[in-house]
Amino acid sequence: MSITLDYTNMMADAVGSERGIDNEDIAGFIEQTKEIHQHIQARRENRELPFFDLPRDTVAIDEIMVLAKEIQERFDNLIVLGIGGSALGTTAIFKALCFGHNLKEKAQRDGLPRLYVLDNVDPDGFAAHLALCEAARTCFLVISKSGTTVETTSQFLVARQWVEEAVGEKYRDHFVLITDPESGVLRELADREGYRSCAIPAGVGGRFTAFTPVCLLPLACVGVDISRLLKGADDLSGFVCHGDLETNPAYLNAVLQYLAYQKGLKTTVLMPYSDRLKDLADWFRQLWAESLGKKFATDGTVLHVGPTPVSALGTTDQHSQVQLYMEGPFDKVVTFIAVDEFDQDLQLPDYGASPKMSYLAGHTMGELIRVEQQATAAALVRNKRSNCTLHIPRVTPEAVGALIYMFEVQTLFAGYLFDVNPLDQPGVEEGKLFTYALMGRQGYEKKAQEYAAIKAHLKTRILSCE
Repeated sequence: MSITLDYTNMMADAVGSERGIDNEDIAGFIEQTKEIHQHIQARRENRELPFFDLPRDTVAIDEIMVLAKEIQERFDNLIVLGIGGSALGTTAIFKALCFGHNLKEKAQRDGLPRLYVLDNVDPDGFAAHLALCEAARTCFLVISKSGTTVETTSQFLVARQWVEEAVGEKYRDHFVLITDPESGVLRELADREGYRSCAIPAGVGGRFTAFTPVCLLPLACVGVDISRLLKGADDLSGFVCHGDLETNPAYLNAVLQYLAYQKGLKTTVLMPYSDRLKDLADWFRQLWAESLGKKFATDGTVLHVGPTPVSALGTTDQHSQVQLYMEGPFDKVVTFIAVDEFDQDLQLPDYGASPKMSYLAGHTMGELIRVEQQATAAALVRNKRSNCTLHIPRVTPEAVGALIYMFEVQTLFAGYLFDVNPLDQPGVEEGKLFTYALMGRQGYEKKAQEYAAIKAHLKTRILSCE
């Protein structure tokens, strides 16, 4: 599996010294990289970073495949109930490797179930998805490590009642709980009421669960070769798990993004030129934002740091967002993902009736999308805008696995550069606590009082157009 990082257009000789990077800038991080790498390795040896070793967990694969086969044989629909890291990875990989799967008839998808990932509590959206399915032929994967995620809990309650009304006492057979191996609400429920369950490995946070049952089980159910996905990650590990900055693309890209941030480029745009990789950019957006957007440094100092990730799609967003990237504030660095070869290509025929279209004759649509990425990169350089490109040969399980693994390692390393903890998300918790309080959860009465005090302090300003 090969990934190529082309960072030509981030350098000072391409975009100018004000925002471009010099070789000396990179060289200044060589020793720090070695120190950070040693620290990472020590934590790996102490089993504090288990996500590094997930691609080699063959025991988990065997267990997943047994359960996946059972689900394939019994159900026409598979619905994932989860949010954030419990949903985004599955969506990204599913869309990349099973593009159009749900639109196919059963025979066209080899009898495999349709897959729906429901990551919101919008009642219209949730009800609409249930209406597409027959309860007796639907299986739910309920994913929450703590088991207390309010969105997933509410989804589960509705889904459980919906299935029970259709099949009676056998409703538990329609659910698999994916949660902490030892504790939490869902684990207690599985043990007490006999729901089938899978364990999320201890120490693996939600946004780093792409190579756990969280993603692997639903993907296996719809025919993704998860062994190839893991092989892609494992093969890349030899390139991203050593301390040489100049030959480690994950470390190098982290340093480049950090240097860009220090030069005022505080927005990170990930722009794949592939419909199949669109949702991968959304997955990365959570990974980058939740890992690096922090109030406190590791020593408790207040920082308020973190690059803002934005997802875009080429060529679609050449006609929406790129105007801003070209001529707006100098605050963005764009990372393209370019696919060297597509599974299918379409010849552009000659249309003699329109001479202004004739220049396209003899070319292909695949050639066009590649040229458009190159043209956009060149236009950004002309406007002194930093950008880089990740090249993959094709969109394959190996390539997707490699990209995910590289981004995970890159993000962890970037956390050390920004001097923040990339594995926690304390800012997310405050909103959760207020939600518990407003929904009447026992033990959160003080939080309800705090919310009331905030509201009382505010001077209401409302404009109604009734």
